[in-house]
Formats: sequence, structure tokens, C-alpha cells
Amino acid sequence: MSENFRNAAKAFIVKDGKLLLLKRRPNDVHKPGQWDIPGGRLELGENPFEGLKRETREETGLEIEMVMPIDVHFFTRDDGQKIQLTIFICKPKSEDIKLSEEHTEYKWMDLENPKDDFPEWLHGVIERFNKLELSKHI
Repeated sequence: MSENFRNAAKAFIVKDGKLLLLKRRPNDVHKPGQWDIPGGRLELGENPFEGLKRETREETGLEIEMVMPIDVHFFTRDDGQKIQLTIFICKPKSEDIKLSEEHTEYKWMDLENPKDDFPEWLHGVIERFNKLELSKHI
């Protein structure tokens, strides 16, 4: 059972009203060439807070401050693995982005942009974030 189920965490990194998006490489196994946010599957037994900091550092070179969880998604990957994904609002504690080989580019997208500019699975998360009083202070 544990081999077919994994916890995952993603960083909804906001700076000056903009969200950090990363583009997956074209030959990625899961959602190739699509825009995403940092994070991914955690090691078995890994603390989600530490795992998300590790994933974000590996993918972007950024150190983050986790503010609060904003959403949980449950889905099954194309390879059959079941995932529980927790998304955390985060603030960057560092500035320089150094992408790993997993991604080809990054961009900061204004959260006031039309939602169609963002990956479809993030639409609800962005709406929820924009309703928070906190969104005006990050």
C-alpha cells in the first residue's frame, strides 16, 4: 500500500502580489512542458514542512518561509500512484532563482491576471488566496 500512496507538498510562493511558476521540462514523466509551482512527492516518513523546504531548494535554489496551508488535493498519477498533495502559502527568504534540471524556465505571474493564464488545477487555489486578507500583505 505505501508504495502506491505518497504525500506531496507544493509551495504557493508569493512575492509582491506575484506567484512563482516553473515550467516542467518537455520530457518530464508527469505533465511534461506544463507550468507548475515548486514541490513534489515527499520521501516516505518525511516531515511535510522540511520536505517542502527541501523540494523548493532543490528545484529553485530558494529558501522559503511557510505561512499556512491553503489547499489539499487528492489525485492518481498516470502511473497509478495515489497522491495527497498539500499546498502551502510561502514567502521567499532569498532572491536568486537557480532552476534544477527538472524545469526549463520560471516566471512571476501577477495574481490579478485572468485565471486562464495559470494552470487549471491552480484556479481554485488562486481564488481562495485572493479572498484572504493576508493576500494584501505578501
